[in-house]
This record gives sequence, C-alpha cells and structure tokens, in this order.
Amino acid sequence: MRAADAGPAPTAQSLNADERAELARLRKAEREWQVEKEILRRAAAYFAREMK
Repeated sequence: MRAADAGPAPTAQSLNADERAELARLRKAEREWQVEKEILRRAAAYFAREMK
C-alpha cells in the first residue's frame, strides 16, 4: 500500500506514548541507514576509481 493510500498522516497528539516511541525509534533507524548508505556509496565510488 502506498503512503498516499493510507489517508492523512496522524498528528503527534493522536499518537499514544508507545506509538510516539516507535516512531522515534524508526526515525533514528532511518537516519542511521541513510548514513550507512552514504558511506557505502562513497566506498563503492572510491573502489571503482581504484580499479581503473
């Protein structure tokens, strides 16, 4: 299912404490994955240059 199909995004007031904690955990994990992805992208570019 696409995000647009899910309806309007819940507001912070409509989330209970568990949902807010889960959302914070997921956002932190997403930031970590983005950093890891950028490191891997740069490493791949570096090694691609070294192979030439």
